[in-house]
Amino acid sequence: MQAIQTQASIGKMSLTQRSTFSGKSVAVARVSPKAKSAFKLNIVAAKELVFEVEKPLGLTFGPKSGKEGGVIVKAAKGNSASAGMKAGDQVIYHSSFFGDELWPADNVPFTNTAVKACPGAVDFIVIRGADIGTVNVKRLPKRPAPEKFARKLTEAQKSRATHLCIDCGFIYYLPTPFAEQPGSYICPQCQAPKSRFLGYDPETGKTIGSGGLPPVVAISLGLGLVLAAVFVYVGLEL
Repeated sequence: MQAIQTQASIGKMSLTQRSTFSGKSVAVARVSPKAKSAFKLNIVAAKELVFEVEKPLGLTFGPKSGKEGGVIVKAAKGNSASAGMKAGDQVIYHSSFFGDELWPADNVPFTNTAVKACPGAVDFIVIRGADIGTVNVKRLPKRPAPEKFARKLTEAQKSRATHLCIDCGFIYYLPTPFAEQPGSYICPQCQAPKSRFLGYDPETGKTIGSGGLPPVVAISLGLGLVLAAVFVYVGLEL
């Protein structure tokens, strides 16, 4: 039996083989490289719309058709409609359980569980119109929640706004009174401890307990104290 002679190539060239068995030449079937079909979608939508919705949300979700998955707003009533959300919107992000980051909305059961567990208002990022279906939510990473500092509060939020984090400016307006939060409570925006919150007057926009300073000034003073403590510590170490 003679040795097998092989000629192989990739891409534009052909792949052929001929083998000799018992003096007879036998052609081996021609093999052609097969192109893999790719499913490609954008990761970033052309236009994202951001909404903050108070509870009760008034939203009904349904699954988006197609292998990329996703969540569609089937109905938007009450607070969600007032915020600007509409039936037919595709939700690509929503608040997580703790409110400090946004999670991709790739299936309805998870989205329902997450938004129900959120302690306060829920943030949504949606796309609509021609942009629907252009985002593969299964490939999206988590995203930081929108910053609350300097955001205009709704009347409902103002009625509950009692404290402000002097490290980042987060205004506490969750349904649970601030005094009832445990000592282990941390700011959902910057993870500062509960002790870093000051009383806040939503009507004047000033803090309570710091001489009535505006939030920006109170935050600056807070950062100054932290930096001063760091310098003192470094000086003692040296």
